Amino acid sequence: MTPDDARALVRRCLDEIAPGAGGDAVAPDADLREALDLDSMDIFNLVAALAQESGVDIADREVAGLTTLDAFAERLASARVAG
Repeated sequence: MTPDDARALVRRCLDEIAPGAGGDAVAPDADLREALDLDSMDIFNLVAALAQESGVDIADREVAGLTTLDAFAERLASARVAG
């Protein structure tokens, strides 16, 4: 998955998690929790949606470090898909 593909996937999943929150307008380096007013359940749902769509599992211990759109996209782009 290219970084651009990963970024588009994160934006698409964000739009499903927080419809109308303006995920398309979020800067790539903005803290998603603050910019979109996401809570821990929203982040959990985002990680689950990304895993389902991409096949990439993100470990619980990694989630705290993934705060921006670019961080999520880099994680997805650098991952090997299980299977």
